[in-house]
Amino acid sequence: MELTQALDTARATREAILTTVRRDGRPQQSNVLHTVDDDGTIRISTTAGRAKFRNMEREPWVAVHVNGETFFSYAVIEGEAALSPVAESPDDAVVDELVDIYRALVGEHDDWAAYRKAMVDEGRAVVRITPKRAYGMLQLPKASGT
Repeated sequence: MELTQALDTARATREAILTTVRRDGRPQQSNVLHTVDDDGTIRISTTAGRAKFRNMEREPWVAVHVNGETFFSYAVIEGEAALSPVAESPDDAVVDELVDIYRALVGEHDDWAAYRKAMVDEGRAVVRITPKRAYGMLQLPKASGT
């Protein structure tokens, strides 16, 4: 699968499974919401206290699995994660980026001041994933004998 095909598949949904690497080398998976920028960067909001955040601090390799149109269609995008600083103030650049992610995922918020405060209170940060490799299947191969 070409990386562009995988990114197009990721753009068609906001739901994904993020795989990171635990200290002992085993995978750790999390359901996440994601956005895909025009340049292919995948962005996710997370809190600094989560296992996935600590895993990415230590080992930046990640995989993002997204489902296609049917159960048997999917794309996996492997890449390198870069973590933003943790939000410190409702008007800092990290919170501004979290607002952008929220808008891309959900639209407008009823109370942006409360949202911005919550991002700081929750210790949120942005995960930016640079895609490096993709694999998957967008349609089942032709059945045997047909």
